[in-house]
Amino acid sequence: MLPLLLLLVLSSASPQDQPPDDSGRRGNVSSLNLNPAHDVAKIEANVSVSMVRRVLASIALKHKRPVNVTLPEVGDTGKLRWEKWNGSLPNGSVSIYNSYADRIDYICKVGCNSGFYNPRMGPYCHYPDKNKENLSSSFQILVNEDNFEIVEKPCQLYFRSFSTLQISYVVFGRAFFHKEGSYGSVPKNSIRTCSSEEMYVGKNEYGLGKVDLKDQCFYLPWKGSQYWYRSYEVLTQVKAEEDLISDVSYFINKAIIIKGLPTTLQSSTTVNHGLSPVIQTVSLTKTTTDERRWDISSSVTFGVRTTISTGIPFILSGNIEISAETTHTFSGGHTWTEQISHSVTLQLTVPPNHSCTVKMVGYQYKMEIPFTARLKRTYEDGETRSVIISGTYHGVQVGEIRVEVEPCQPLSNSERSSKTT
Repeated sequence: MLPLLLLLVLSSASPQDQPPDDSGRRGNVSSLNLNPAHDVAKIEANVSVSMVRRVLASIALKHKRPVNVTLPEVGDTGKLRWEKWNGSLPNGSVSIYNSYADRIDYICKVGCNSGFYNPRMGPYCHYPDKNKENLSSSFQILVNEDNFEIVEKPCQLYFRSFSTLQISYVVFGRAFFHKEGSYGSVPKNSIRTCSSEEMYVGKNEYGLGKVDLKDQCFYLPWKGSQYWYRSYEVLTQVKAEEDLISDVSYFINKAIIIKGLPTTLQSSTTVNHGLSPVIQTVSLTKTTTDERRWDISSSVTFGVRTTISTGIPFILSGNIEISAETTHTFSGGHTWTEQISHSVTLQLTVPPNHSCTVKMVGYQYKMEIPFTARLKRTYEDGETRSVIISGTYHGVQVGEIRVEVEPCQPLSNSERSSKTT
């Protein structure tokens, strides 16, 4: 015999609905007078349903904000990144004007060793290593996509000068401040070439090279040789303070929906050892977690406050709907988690010498929806920049919550005798 299904639409409320009071949201299901001969529990008319939503607090990240920046390798979606050389300069390649040589040089690296690329000198990265100037046709170029991150203006980079006695910060031609420094020092937010070595992108009056903290100096590749200097400049990045994501447009027609198998969220079995039917009250409660994440095409900086104003996609009757626009704030990522408590209380008449099982069943939905949005980033020096970004929304939702009343089962002889004894 198939189980009796009570279709209770517990998940039909959209995410913008206000949480109910302590009594929850209640409704009635018409009484079902079933044939007692089939040994199916009789469901009374009074069935109460409640659903309570609770947004989880943001989880404090254990990551400390890094003093210096290790840029992502090829394949990462950050705006400032190293990109593999494929025979031509990528859009947004970072360059400097080398006034000593009267030419435009581009920042490149081989492994952890930074140097320069110049189109007039062949398809090679010139970098210092092992006491000489090295050339390699397999290298990476520093790229600032959409000129979004603040590291450059035309012919002007965020290079911060270091000497034995002082550090001179010069940004876009404006003096910020001075403070004492020493050999091998670098300012905060300096651009590190890799995580395995304490090396940074550097330059001096003669051109680009690398700063090696272990050797406490700057190395310059020059005409087959390697030269070292105690005074140098370090490429730095102005850090973001706040991100605002708005004007989100979801491409519902390109969405991917994965519906999982039905899962029993909660169950309860009532037993009647008596010789006459009894009325039992059954209460089922289960808390599920919905997760929403916006993966965007710009790197996330830990500790940066991110605010997103958008509607929330959700599943209703197997289709994707978008709630009214709401605003959410994150720190260190773009994930919003919400706990939803589903409760149902019903009365059923259990036949004599029978047991009846009631189950709360639901489906887990996973969504992937591409979207575009506007990202406005505010930097620590007060400057703001905005860019159109693309990304993918990932949603996990438990839906189609329902109650199943299984056919009542007669008690075995041992179950009956154990009760009588």
